[in-house]
Amino acid sequence: MARNARADSFTARMHKTMHRARTALRKSAVDYFRGDGSDWLALVGLMLTVPALACGTVAMPEWCSPAALVLPIVAGGLLLRPASLLGLYAASAVALLVESVQLGQDIPGPAGAAVTPGTVLVVAACGFFGLLIAQFRARVGVPWRRGGTMLFDLRERIRVQSALPRLPRGWHHEMALRPAGGQSFSGDFVVAARTNGGRTLEVVLTDVSGKGMDAGSRALLLSGAFGGLLGSLPPHGFLPAANGYLLRQDWDEGFATSVHLVLDLDSGDYELLSAGHLPALQLNAGSGRWEEKVAEGPLLGVYDAAEFHPVKGTLRPGDVLMLFTDGLVETSDREISEGIDRLTGEADRYVASGFEGAAWHLIEAVAKDVNDDRALLLLCREG
Repeated sequence: MARNARADSFTARMHKTMHRARTALRKSAVDYFRGDGSDWLALVGLMLTVPALACGTVAMPEWCSPAALVLPIVAGGLLLRPASLLGLYAASAVALLVESVQLGQDIPGPAGAAVTPGTVLVVAACGFFGLLIAQFRARVGVPWRRGGTMLFDLRERIRVQSALPRLPRGWHHEMALRPAGGQSFSGDFVVAARTNGGRTLEVVLTDVSGKGMDAGSRALLLSGAFGGLLGSLPPHGFLPAANGYLLRQDWDEGFATSVHLVLDLDSGDYELLSAGHLPALQLNAGSGRWEEKVAEGPLLGVYDAAEFHPVKGTLRPGDVLMLFTDGLVETSDREISEGIDRLTGEADRYVASGFEGAAWHLIEAVAKDVNDDRALLLLCREG
C-alpha cells in the first residue's frame, strides 16, 4: 500500500513538473512570437543548424554547398537581436573554417566543392545585411514578426475612425477613399459623430500635407486628435482648436486643409466651416444644378488665432452635398475649376438613378490614375 502511494505521489509530481515545463515553453513561444520575450529559443535552434549544415557539407558536398550557411545567417537577421546575432556569426565563421580545412584535403568530391573566396564573400555580405536589419529592428523596437501586424492594425484603425455613423431614415451617405499609388495609408481622412442627442451630424474631412505613406503617420495622429475634439467643443470651436493643435506639433510639413460640416438632421439646415479647403458642391434637386459652397478660413497649422467664417445652406428632399479633397479635381495639367466641372458632369449621371454606390465610381471615372490621395463624401437627403 505504501509502495503504491509513493508511486502515485511520484507520478503526480512528474505530471506537475511536465505540465509546468509545457506551460513555460508555451508561454516563452507565445511571448517570442508576440515580440515580448527573449530570443533564446530562436538562437538555440539556429546555433544547432550551423553544425548540422557544416557536417552535411563535409559529408555530402554535392548536395550541401558551403554557401548553405547563409540560411541561418539570413534567418538570424530576421529573428535575433544584434548581440545574439554576433554569437551566431561566430559559430558560422568557425563552421566555415572547418569546412575549408576538410574540403581542402584530398577528399573525393565534385569540382568546386571547396570553400572559395567567393563563398566567404557571399556569407559575409549576407551577415552584414542581416546585422543592419537587426540593428534597425532594435532601434525601432518592433520585431519583424509584429511589424506587418502593427501596420495592418494602424490601417484598420484609420478605416474604423473614418466610418460614418448610421443616419436616420431619409438620409443616405457614401464615402470612398483612395490612397496615392495604391498604398494602404492616406493623408486624407474623415472623422464624424452625431451630437446634440443625435439630432446633429458633424463631419470633418481633412487633407494632410503630403501623400501616401509620408502623410499616413500624421493622418493617424490627427484623426485621433480630431475625433476627440469633435463633439467635445461647440461647432465653431472645432477648427480653432484643431489649428492650435497643429501649431503645437511644430512639424516641418505640418499644415492641413479641412472642412467641417454641421448638419441638422431634422431640418436639413447646415453650416460649413473651411480651413483652406476646396468648396463643397450642393445639387439642387429642383433646378438640377450644382452650386459651390465656399467658406473662408486659412490653412490649419499656419496662423495663430485664425478665424473661420461659415457658410450656411439647407438640404431639401432630393438634394445632395458633396465634399472632396484636391486629389480628385486637381492635377499638374488640369486646373481645379476644370476638375470640378468634370466631377459634376460625372455626378449628373447618378441624379436620376440615385447616388447609392456612386462615390467609388466617381473616383474611378474622374481620378483613377492620379498620384495623389483622393477622398469623396456624398450626403443625400432622400425625396
